[in-house]
Amino acid sequence: MPDSQNLFQVFRRHFPADGNRIALQAAAGAGPSYRYVDLVEESGRWANFLTAQGLQAGDRVSVQIDKCSQGVALYLGCLRAGLIYHPLNTAYRRSELDYFLDNAEPGAAICSQAYSETLASLAAARNIGRCFVLGPALFDRVGECAAEFATLDCGADDIAALLYSSGTTGRPKGIMLSHGNLAANATALAAAWGFSEGDTLLHALPMFHVHGLFVALGCALISGAKMLYLAKFDAGEVIERLPEATVMMGVPTYYTRLLAQPRFSRQDCRNMRLFICGSAPLLAATFTQFERRSGHTILERYGMTETNMNTSNPLHGRRKAGSVGPPLPGVEVRVVGPQGEALAVAEVGDVQVRGANVFKGYWRMPEKTREDFTADGFFNTGDKGLIDSDGYLAIVGRSKDMVISGGLNIYPKEVELVIDELEDICESAVIGVPHPDFGEAVVAVVVPQSGTDIDASRLLTRLKGQLANYKIPKKIVCVTQLPRNAMGKVQKNLLRETYQGLFTA
Repeated sequence: MPDSQNLFQVFRRHFPADGNRIALQAAAGAGPSYRYVDLVEESGRWANFLTAQGLQAGDRVSVQIDKCSQGVALYLGCLRAGLIYHPLNTAYRRSELDYFLDNAEPGAAICSQAYSETLASLAAARNIGRCFVLGPALFDRVGECAAEFATLDCGADDIAALLYSSGTTGRPKGIMLSHGNLAANATALAAAWGFSEGDTLLHALPMFHVHGLFVALGCALISGAKMLYLAKFDAGEVIERLPEATVMMGVPTYYTRLLAQPRFSRQDCRNMRLFICGSAPLLAATFTQFERRSGHTILERYGMTETNMNTSNPLHGRRKAGSVGPPLPGVEVRVVGPQGEALAVAEVGDVQVRGANVFKGYWRMPEKTREDFTADGFFNTGDKGLIDSDGYLAIVGRSKDMVISGGLNIYPKEVELVIDELEDICESAVIGVPHPDFGEAVVAVVVPQSGTDIDASRLLTRLKGQLANYKIPKKIVCVTQLPRNAMGKVQKNLLRETYQGLFTA
């Protein structure tokens, strides 16, 4: 009988023979530390607890929790029971959560105390009877469950996780990631980046996002490495912990904030072998400055929620600033023209990918799934790019106008819909412009209703009650009209050109 393709079983086959090896060393505020044997036992208790509540394979478990080590055990427990893990950004507001719960139809919801009032009321409105607050009382209940659990055998196509990524229409899409997708990507990345049991990964990323949940955690678990598990990114704390680590993953903002610390030096990086960056484009200036200060060349890679990682600059070989490297093993990448024709070297076109890492499709949106895949099975990423003569991919833009700020995806239409609902706004256009810390910053260009004066600070206050903080515009610009082409479409390219120096001039 073939080995189970359950992602947990894939991980476990690579756990150290000595189960007493530290898997997760939690920093202050991040929960208890775990040995590898503890992860197996704690995940078993979570699997037993969840199935005892009546949850069955394929049910969704919606999770909005602050980063903590118990959350890792919960995630692994969901995998073991064949449940679909549905992580929710802790910054989401009620209106955002309302849609996600309505669309995902979870069998259970789990949240930290800070989000319990909102999530509990939304769950009650949908008759989701299983709503738990992550805290001492729940930990006691889980702790009473048996540690032994027969992990469910899964096929590679069985869904492991459901993540949402809003579209340009403003309607969020559920992205179905299978056990096979996540296992294939973790395997490829661990090999490409040289992970081993001897590594210590400094994990400062959030756990509701592909980067922290699948890329960082996956690389560590599938190689039997150790993690230094921080509750959040804090530049000072990261500098203190770097001498204990060999690998760090981060978004561009992490690296700009390290560079902003006068005390950050090569001495802090003396035991490091690799710094990895992704989730947003890294500025060439940051790439160069970091190399000078640390003595390390940042390895930049390219991925997205639908595919995890697609390409990576090499571990051994030239890492090019502004490039995301060649395709990972098992991944095909091509750049095509408007009619799907192959383009020559260095020609800009649409980036398409194919491989075991590419998601199954959009949750309950078969037509959208068909629309985003080609007849020969390539996924249209929505990114514009080119492949150079060395086979390295460079991303030059996003056809969907998505903004990436601090490594988090922001879809302009979603923000525009909220702004346009305000009574004193006629219309709006949301764009991303360069920002020295966040990579890109959200800017809202608004047209007030005739005769109305807009107080930008009051407008921002109103938005904060309806949107996650990272989606809130960093700047409001008032204009009398938006630039349009002959077909009446707003010319966002002109707006980006006009306001590109707002934060960098």
